[in-house]
Amino acid sequence: SIPTGLSNTGWGGRMADVLQSSNAGATFPAMTSTNGSSLFLTGQQSFAANVPTGSATLLNYGNAARQAGLQQLLTFDNGLQLVQAANGTLGRGQSYANALSGALAGATLATQFPAGNPLAAQLQTVARIIKVRSALGLSRQIFYCELGGFDTHSGQLPIQSALLQQLSQAVLAFYRATQELGVDSSVTTFTASEFGRALTPNSSGTDHAWGSHHFVIGTGVKGGRFFGQFPSLTLGNDYDATGTGTLIPTSAVDQYGATLAQWFGVAAGSVSTIFPNIANFPTSNLGILG
Repeated sequence: SIPTGLSNTGWGGRMADVLQSSNAGATFPAMTSTNGSSLFLTGQQSFAANVPTGSATLLNYGNAARQAGLQQLLTFDNGLQLVQAANGTLGRGQSYANALSGALAGATLATQFPAGNPLAAQLQTVARIIKVRSALGLSRQIFYCELGGFDTHSGQLPIQSALLQQLSQAVLAFYRATQELGVDSSVTTFTASEFGRALTPNSSGTDHAWGSHHFVIGTGVKGGRFFGQFPSLTLGNDYDATGTGTLIPTSAVDQYGATLAQWFGVAAGSVSTIFPNIANFPTSNLGILG
């Protein structure tokens, strides 16, 4: 959401910065990624835990002797800032791993998630962490999951049909899990992507473009509706930047994110610290959430 240059933070991380006091005393970060490091979850003071699917150990040292050896390394200090910083990072990771592993012991879900679906596996991990939020001292959490493969320059229909089926099945299972946990009114799932697809095909696929549709899911969502202006599919229309169907979005990422941020608890006066360009747009709330 900062298009004028490279940023070292993402808007999810900046949200966590603003709402740090909501999770005071937590033993685990407010942000979790199930798919590696993400700029979205990087703040100035806040950072995410990376939790692999199917496991909560994060850092698994195998036995007590290895754990003790690691502890000795963490207390080694030769005065070098790099070594001290590395020790601090590894120490935090060890602490978070222990906290999460302990909290998740026995934390099961009755909801069935589809097998062989990588996004479903990530969302199942998310649901389990939500279940143990009180044990971790967390009241507000942000999660990042990822489903790749949509950059289809050929074979578009069969590839995207399969991917959208995975998305649909995974999100449905996750929503049912939030119902099981009684938090479906407090959890909003949304999709995001950095680009869309052009309207003009190049052989059996399409090229990169800008505007695209996204899904927002949750009991608190005003569902079954389109928000924003539905695009014309005629080439050369006022929102076609290239004449080939590279559509300019009618709603900005800033507005989309600001809407979610305010639902999440960010005060209206703090929105501009997360989305510095929000004043360029007519509203900071698209009315997606009730």
